[in-house]
Amino acid sequence: MKESWKPGTMIYPLPAVLVTCGASPEEWNMLTVAWTGTICTDPAMCYISVRPERASYPILEKCMEFTINLTTADMARATDWAGVRSGRDYDKWKETGLTPVPGEKVKSPSIAESPISIECRVKRIERLGSHSMFIAEVLGVRADSRWIDPATGRLDLDKAGLITYSHGFYHELGPAIGGFGFSVRKKP
Repeated sequence: MKESWKPGTMIYPLPAVLVTCGASPEEWNMLTVAWTGTICTDPAMCYISVRPERASYPILEKCMEFTINLTTADMARATDWAGVRSGRDYDKWKETGLTPVPGEKVKSPSIAESPISIECRVKRIERLGSHSMFIAEVLGVRADSRWIDPATGRLDLDKAGLITYSHGFYHELGPAIGGFGFSVRKKP
């Protein structure tokens, strides 16, 4: 039997990402975001939801660009730290030991240690209540060559150790249970 709870956001797990923003190295900052996702494939679009009181919020609003950096088990401590400490009080790059890399399509940096960095330009901001949703077009994707199979050219993120966030905890992704369309494929 299911219990009835008050309305809440129980759509878990979510990707735990580090969003980087800022137009110059002096302004570059990062924040941990779990409220992110794909919203369109053509054109490629995604979103992040951010509380207005976050130190990065006015930077995002001013620059209208950001980079979504996927995170790994090796980056879990830095991912958590960047989410509980403010860029107003700390240099998050120095404190986490992560390496900023200048953007190719946007002014915001990517994170060298991230397996995938998604460069985005904000199309509009939806103020929704506790959070504002930054709806953005994807301008470019940067993939770490460590996760590209040289024989096939295929990106193999399964080996990268991606992490998710679920109801207050970080988790590493587990083994695949099937590929897209596996339920309808004819067996040999």
